[in-house]
Amino acid sequence: MISFDDKLQPLLGKKTADALETGLGLTTVGDLLRHYPRRYDERGQLTDIRSLEIDEHVTVQAEVRKCTKRRMKARHGHMTEAVITDGTSELHLVFFGKVAFVAEQELLPGTRALFAGKVGRYRQNLQLVHPAFEILTPESDGSEFLQAFLPVYPASQHINTWNIANCVKQLLEIWDGVPEDPLPLAFREEHGLIGLEEALRAIHRPESWAQISVAQQRLKWDEALAVQLALAQRRKASTARPAPSCARRSGGILDAFDARLPFKLTAGQVEVGEQIAADLEATVPMNRLLQGEVGSGKTMVALRAMLQAVDAGRQSAMLAPTEVLAAQHARSLQEMLGDLAQAGQLGGADVATRVTLLTGSMNTAQRRQALLDIVTGEAGIVVGTHAIIQDKVEFHSLGLVVVDEQHRFGVEQRDALRARGSVENPHVLVMTATPIPRTVAMTVYGDLEVSALRELPGGRSPIKTSVVPVREKPTWLDRAFARVREEVAAGHQAYFVCPRIGDEEPAKSDDEDKRPALSVIDVANMLAQGPLRGLRVEILHGRMPPDEKDAVMRAFAANQVQVLVATTVIEVGVNVPNATVMAIMDADRFGVSQLHQLRGRVGRGSAPGLCLLVTEMPEMTATMERLRAVESTLDGFELAQLDLELRREGDILGAAQSGRRSALKMLSLLRDEDIIAEARLAAQHVVDEDPDLEKHPGLAGMVATLLTEERADFLEKT
Repeated sequence: MISFDDKLQPLLGKKTADALETGLGLTTVGDLLRHYPRRYDERGQLTDIRSLEIDEHVTVQAEVRKCTKRRMKARHGHMTEAVITDGTSELHLVFFGKVAFVAEQELLPGTRALFAGKVGRYRQNLQLVHPAFEILTPESDGSEFLQAFLPVYPASQHINTWNIANCVKQLLEIWDGVPEDPLPLAFREEHGLIGLEEALRAIHRPESWAQISVAQQRLKWDEALAVQLALAQRRKASTARPAPSCARRSGGILDAFDARLPFKLTAGQVEVGEQIAADLEATVPMNRLLQGEVGSGKTMVALRAMLQAVDAGRQSAMLAPTEVLAAQHARSLQEMLGDLAQAGQLGGADVATRVTLLTGSMNTAQRRQALLDIVTGEAGIVVGTHAIIQDKVEFHSLGLVVVDEQHRFGVEQRDALRARGSVENPHVLVMTATPIPRTVAMTVYGDLEVSALRELPGGRSPIKTSVVPVREKPTWLDRAFARVREEVAAGHQAYFVCPRIGDEEPAKSDDEDKRPALSVIDVANMLAQGPLRGLRVEILHGRMPPDEKDAVMRAFAANQVQVLVATTVIEVGVNVPNATVMAIMDADRFGVSQLHQLRGRVGRGSAPGLCLLVTEMPEMTATMERLRAVESTLDGFELAQLDLELRREGDILGAAQSGRRSALKMLSLLRDEDIIAEARLAAQHVVDEDPDLEKHPGLAGMVATLLTEERADFLEKT
């Protein structure tokens, strides 16, 4: 009996199996059967050549317009050149060596065939070099290619799409099917799903669009349910140990802090604050994601939660992704608290606590004192980088962990930080300034409850964003520099953001005409010697020593530096209200959400902010449309949806970063929100009754098959 786990080599032969493994990473029967067609060509229809992209491995169905063979001038031998058409556009083919003679004999004008290869360009023409081809004739055994639906598979240079189709056909003919469907019959009937074997056969050998649709529905459910079951199990596991109850206390440090606030909290801050306060009072560990627009006041919400923990006799830890940001957070919290952060010091308030910074670059004396404050409980709030979660760091009584920018931390680090709470799990609050579409939140952050802040606090100024199209309007760049001078003359400050540092080899581009990305070092020198001569210009990037970075940020915060040229190290957390203008150089090299995040560094005070997106990209390109979208709206949730549409969904679940194929091959985070939501409810119901899936071995196997432990971990790392 042939099962999903059987190797392909005994069934398909070594040569074919090697090609499938080398080109696509497919080694088992299950791998190949879950390598789904990406589209279907219907009989009689020609593939649209106009949609082809450079470097893409493609298959086209077309007619030969002309074919000629000639002797090569530069080297010995012959070459055959052909032109094919699909009725809308032309594609050029070239063959060398022995294949040139075969192509000349078989590719006669009027011949219809399938062609597969990698798209290139030669003298302004799209071209396939040495494409594999299959002549389509009614007389030959062309049923494989002339069937009603011709599946087109994701292919590679090692194996083309119709060879994959032949492999799948051969496999389906000898496959024994599924001994037992992983989804119980009652479950399938409740959700209107067909059986797994029927779905797999239909997705590869369909007879109608309706058949394709019901097969896709079942396979999407498998993927959605596997992800949601894994996340539901993680939610269940995270509540296995109780959390410390951090009850609100009248007359404590939180009340004292609230009484001093010089402004009124927004309605969103009050609502989310109440949700978090209720979570903290419970003994079930809080696992909440707080997402919000740049400048929406997440730090204020987090601080109030930390003060509630301090009132309950517990400690809070804030984990930041970089030392620069950790130091910034520590200073910001101390400034917000004033004498409430001066416990044990002259002038400290009666209900004061202490904010302690712990980073890897501290000297021995500083580190020893910080560790002492933490273990004795003198430090009610501890701020730091990953140094906080080292084994040597012992907390007196950790009640709450606040993680800033969750996507920069792995599940191992988060679990280690939780473990600092000895017998109890501390509550966890995750903050992100990158708004997340609901579908992604349900999938990627499926183990967290989600809260959102959508309104800006009073006093925040609007940010105007303008694209500076240097190619079409070069004088606009001079005007941008003049605008920066005007802001500085008015007493304000400016950021310039560049894609790279400048002391490294620039990344090589596939496009030889494309210049290297602008660097911090080069731009800083250009500004200081040219348009911004006379102003104090400093640089900031991630490879600077921590003390240098801190000194630069302190000088910038004190307005001793007028212009800061930096990498995206300033992307999160940096708070200089006096900075009013930002120029993002080579803005086309940044993502939509990253641009939105960066511009949130300006307009943080009473003066309006200005963000200039400097680019050499021409109008009417997809990249320029992306920049225009950022220019047109300040709604981060709208931009996050656009960002999702522009990105390959596999990358979101870690396929590119982890070097493995995406677990989601059929499910779309954009189009299948309803399935994801239903699967989340169904998974929670199953796990509530059967946490280890012992009564559902089919579901347990499906989770293990579709979602390896590495991929499940990535859901929390993302």
